[in-house]
Amino acid sequence: MLASFEAAIDGTPGEVGRATLVTGLRGVGKTVMLNALEDIAVSRGWLVISETATKGLAERITTEALPKLLAEHDPRASKRRITGVTLPMSSGGFISTVEDRHRPVANLRSQLTALTGLLAPNGTGVLITVDEIHRGAIDDLREITTVVQHAFREGLDVAFVGAGLKPNINELRSDRMLTFLRRAHVQELGQLSYEASARALSEPIVGGGRSIDDEALDYAVRGTQGYPFLVQFIGSKSWQEAGGAERIDLQHTRRAVRLARQAMGQYIYEPTLAALSVGDRTYLAAMASDDGPSLSSEIRQRMRAKAGYVGVYRQRLINAGIIEPAGYGRVQFTTPYLREYLREHVVSEAIALPQGRAFPPPPADDE
Repeated sequence: MLASFEAAIDGTPGEVGRATLVTGLRGVGKTVMLNALEDIAVSRGWLVISETATKGLAERITTEALPKLLAEHDPRASKRRITGVTLPMSSGGFISTVEDRHRPVANLRSQLTALTGLLAPNGTGVLITVDEIHRGAIDDLREITTVVQHAFREGLDVAFVGAGLKPNINELRSDRMLTFLRRAHVQELGQLSYEASARALSEPIVGGGRSIDDEALDYAVRGTQGYPFLVQFIGSKSWQEAGGAERIDLQHTRRAVRLARQAMGQYIYEPTLAALSVGDRTYLAAMASDDGPSLSSEIRQRMRAKAGYVGVYRQRLINAGIIEPAGYGRVQFTTPYLREYLREHVVSEAIALPQGRAFPPPPADDE
């Protein structure tokens, strides 16, 4: 993904990668990826407007971010105007005031056009990033993406990257007024491989002057199940659990994995479950009764619901990335430890990310 974005920034205006949506479930590293893309743009000399999709998004860009950048990069940003003369001239002089040329009143399109014009001689442009995009910010997103779309048509060096949860991205892309987002390049972040997870855990440890036992590393890697949030959390907690020891052992990673399972509930499962309907949560609770993939027919029996309704819940959860098909008539959870979380808590609540089938099973508590 980073290489694709680098190529787009180094390319010509309107490149496909200059309109990108980063999607995925909670904890897969969307914000981290957004930061990495911003760093690439900055390394190329681009200016970055970094925002979050909260109330007043378009207004902040129009009245704060763009005027500030224009003032910093336009040599004519301030001009001196003579407002009076003191007499006699021999002992007096001019009275002048400084006026800002770029006041925060111009519209978004005119200011973006002006800023890209100032940057054009340098071969650079403007990147706008918006994190946590959702339907509640649809009016602001319509305004911003319409302006960016015009910039593309006019051959201006502008790029847009939005990041958000998979269900939110899907919903926004279905909006008939947001055709720009439908044409954007979608990058879905998912699970790391076993090998990548091992590197992500071991390299910072070695770089920090410590080592980790092979058995401890394997336990930690299996504990992550390739989920980026867990890789970061288990790595950090393993380091902390080791205290002043130079070597991280199995005892340290066991405690780290135990703490990580609790953190998944607080930071990942709870907020995701809260956004689901009662029917969706009931469907997940019915799945939690199984130790592996669940038969759709058995889920329907447990829910005591009509096949039509159950099918709607199933498809909605698949679209949200919380469950996935697992062969004919079967579905399975996609995030680590969701089944256990549902069993331990009120069994009508839930959440989820793709567990590669080749990934070793997570370690048992007493392993």
